[in-house]
Amino acid sequence: MTSKRMETTIAAVTGGGSGIGEAMCLRFAAEGARVAVIDLNLDAAKSVVERIEKDGGSAQAFACDVTNQSNVQETFASIGSAFGGLTALVNNAGTACIGGLETATEADMDRVYAVNIKGVYNCVHAGIELLKENQGGSIINMGSIACTVGIPDRFAYSMSKGAVLAMTRSVACDYVNDKIRCNCISPARVHTPFVDKFLAENYPGKEAEMMANLSATQPIGRMGQPDEIATLAVYLASDESKFVTGANFEIDGGFNNLKP
Repeated sequence: MTSKRMETTIAAVTGGGSGIGEAMCLRFAAEGARVAVIDLNLDAAKSVVERIEKDGGSAQAFACDVTNQSNVQETFASIGSAFGGLTALVNNAGTACIGGLETATEADMDRVYAVNIKGVYNCVHAGIELLKENQGGSIINMGSIACTVGIPDRFAYSMSKGAVLAMTRSVACDYVNDKIRCNCISPARVHTPFVDKFLAENYPGKEAEMMANLSATQPIGRMGQPDEIATLAVYLASDESKFVTGANFEIDGGFNNLKP
């Protein structure tokens, strides 16, 4: 354990079984938090819990489909019972979609809406009472640079992440008097297993070349790392950020502001 700065934190992280969510769960636990690792893939969530417990941390795995409201409600009721409350909720579960307006199908739109928009709504809707019972807390929604920047061939995805930013500010406004803060993290490209799988499936034999091309789109010259996003999440979940709400944190290697 690296410190005890979050020893009173009870954190729930959706999509916690891999990638950025996994990094957040591990970092929260290393800082002393008790962590609910939520994922559609229960085995992946359990694997993260095993790593946390091996390092002396406290965590529990929960299988949950964020698109299913009754499943989400049951999951958060179980989290409340298992941990005795909730102080931080990270809505990290999400899905991607490549294509512009003319190629995005109705099925694409429905799928992206169900996970990236309805999924966030379902989890905030289910978790808000636990945060109110705690007399305050932090909600962190995962946005994207696509919240604020036009990106080619990302119509459905950009739509969904713009909605996440709007939800963030609406919740921040409605619950400020309940001492519940709500903020958005908007990364550029982050190197996760999802990226490696995407390159292997779509650019076989050219993975290294495509990785270099994708990395070069960030002025800083590389993709972000999951632990760098987790560091920001820890700050927003902690009392160190208690004067911060309704904000959108771009963590993008200069993508939004430094391009020539």
